[in-house]
Parts: sequence; structure tokens; C-alpha cells
Amino acid sequence: MKKQGFTLIELMVVIVIMGILAAVAVPKLFGMIAKSKASEIPTAAGSYINMQDAFALERNTVGNWTEIGYSAPGKKSHASKYASSEFEYTGADPQKKTTAVADAWKAVNINKLDDCDAKEGSWNLTIQIGTGNNQGNVQYTVGANGSAECAGLTPAFDKLAKSL
Repeated sequence: MKKQGFTLIELMVVIVIMGILAAVAVPKLFGMIAKSKASEIPTAAGSYINMQDAFALERNTVGNWTEIGYSAPGKKSHASKYASSEFEYTGADPQKKTTAVADAWKAVNINKLDDCDAKEGSWNLTIQIGTGNNQGNVQYTVGANGSAECAGLTPAFDKLAKSL
């Protein structure tokens, strides 16, 4: 007698193998989606740093977002807030007489990204402005606040800290 088709055992083994693969692959997929959405943060912060550096070299001081010509990703939602589909961006206005500007650039996630809950994670840049002989020198300090899962979404963000 000629055998045709698969036995029930063979079909069940294939279904079990597919279930195991799906159980492993689906969480990895969602993690990669969250990382891809969070990849806009280092890019947006890097643009801000580059524009602030150019302004500082030209004028020996730092400027606010309008003065340096920076606009964050997304649409302007308020006078100093921008919102993309995943993050809300804000910036402190650096006063010319101060030596440090906390949260000169800040991003806060709006939606849950994998294990990083909404409004839990924030990424910020602080500017240290040189005085005296170091006038015009700018130092950037970066920080990721929130859970380790939030900070883990943007490993390149920590590399943005630098001095001009």
C-alpha cells in the first residue's frame, strides 16, 4: 500500500515547533520595533548639539531653539513643545548670563515602548557654558531617566556627551 500525506503525529510535531519559534520570535520583534521608534532620539539630540555648536562658535554663547534654528521632530504643539508620534520634545531657554542650562533639550515618551512605560522614560541634554577665558566653550551632559528598559532603547544616546 502506498502512503500518501502526513500522519497526525508529524503534523502535531510541526505545529509544536512553529509554536516554540513564535514564542521566541514575537517578543524579539516587539523589542526591535521599540528600538526603531526610539532611534529618533539620538538623531534629534545630535542635530540639536550640532546646531548649538555652530551657534556657540559664531557668537561665543548658546542660543534657544529659535535662535539656533532647531525644530524637533514632529509638529509644534505649544510655543516650546514639539510632539512626534512617540515622543514629546521640550527645551529650556538658555539665559546668556547663566553657566548651566538643565534640560536644554528633553524628550519624553508618550506611548509605551516595549517595557518602557509612557511618561516614564525621558532623555535630556544639559549644557555647561564656559566663562572667562573659556567663554564660548560648551559642554554637553546627557542623561536617560526612568527604567533600565527605557535607557536600553537608546544605547547611542550616551555617546553624545562632548565638549566644544
